[in-house]
Amino acid sequence: MEITIQSVNFDATEQLKTFVEKKVKKLERFSDDIIQAEVILKVVKPETANNKEAAVKLNIRHKEAFAGKIANTFEEAVDLCMMALEKQIQKTKEKKDR
Repeated sequence: MEITIQSVNFDATEQLKTFVEKKVKKLERFSDDIIQAEVILKVVKPETANNKEAAVKLNIRHKEAFAGKIANTFEEAVDLCMMALEKQIQKTKEKKDR
């Protein structure tokens, strides 16, 4: 799986990039069909709480999955995205198995 991480309005640390990569790679447990993952990390309004936005787009063979979440930290936002994507992947698997 190819992973692209893009940070908007700030420079992502290596620690954050490593965290995101590790989380995204865990999605491979649910599906072998994931071809590419695009992660966009964005600081929405620097002066407010809950200003970290993470958007993850997965290119799955013959399909796409997307999740975008806003939280206090990027780690929290990425975690929320991963939970949403896990559900989407499992739903598509269930439909395929019918």
